Amino acid sequence: MSMSPPASPRKRHFLARRAQVAQWRMSRLDTATQALLWSMSAGLLFVVLNSIMRGLSMVLDPFQTQFLRYLLGLGVMLPLVLRSGLAAYRPRNIGGQFTRGAVHTAGLCLWFIAVPHITLADTTAIGFTGPIFIMLGAVLVFKEPMRWERWLAAAIGFGGVLIVVGPKLSGGGGVYNLVMLASAPVFAASFLITKALTRYERAAVIVVWQSITVTLFSLPLALLHWQMPGPGQWVLFLLCGILGSAGHYCLTRSYAAADISATQSVKFLDLVWATLIGWLAFGDMPSNSTLVGGVVICAATIWIARREARGPR
Repeated sequence: MSMSPPASPRKRHFLARRAQVAQWRMSRLDTATQALLWSMSAGLLFVVLNSIMRGLSMVLDPFQTQFLRYLLGLGVMLPLVLRSGLAAYRPRNIGGQFTRGAVHTAGLCLWFIAVPHITLADTTAIGFTGPIFIMLGAVLVFKEPMRWERWLAAAIGFGGVLIVVGPKLSGGGGVYNLVMLASAPVFAASFLITKALTRYERAAVIVVWQSITVTLFSLPLALLHWQMPGPGQWVLFLLCGILGSAGHYCLTRSYAAADISATQSVKFLDLVWATLIGWLAFGDMPSNSTLVGGVVICAATIWIARREARGPR
């Protein structure tokens, strides 16, 4: 017998009702498809976040920008924490939370050093090396099954990234490209720790403690070159806090729903989001290499999504 969506009170806001229906529909999908959708949503949120953070880091100290982004992210989640009670967000492994926070802070330091000096598209494309490190780590650490479809999708998607960024890796920004590339394995280690934490921690708990730990670890660096942000910049930091918290929540839900390696091919769609945002917001016309690489990435993503939805044979 088919289930029907849960009833909602008439006085409930329209958006709340639509969110409830969307959650019900999401719960009816198989876990692999849910993981891919969560990962896709996280990618879109992070690309929007990165575009704002790049602009802020060009006028403020990068480490101060990093600190304020996570401080405001914690402020966004604080009402939810107080509403549910502090006990609901007490972690089972406090050491694991601080380890994850320290590793993620190290990756952020490298990322923020490089991001003011290279374009958003290059930042996004270089970040696509992360899924390769994550897949390797998932096989070595978690003994996840690495089916040939996942390797092939990752290889094709990475080939699309090389088509995009290959002509741009030489020049004055080469050093910063290498710094950005160095952040990829560090972030991969952070995400692998997140996957381990999802075995006994809720997604909301992991996201809250990430904001707490990264804020604490980033504070000393932020104080070195502190300058007071303007009112408009505070608004942007608040928006970044919302986008970042939502993005990490979606990412953590995707890791909890399926093998971490199964979600990585969807990350290549981030380049599509970055190209569209650059065109719509800044009038940046994509180059021919970006268009060709985007088609290759989309093809790989759609193919692996269909394979994962059917499950292993």
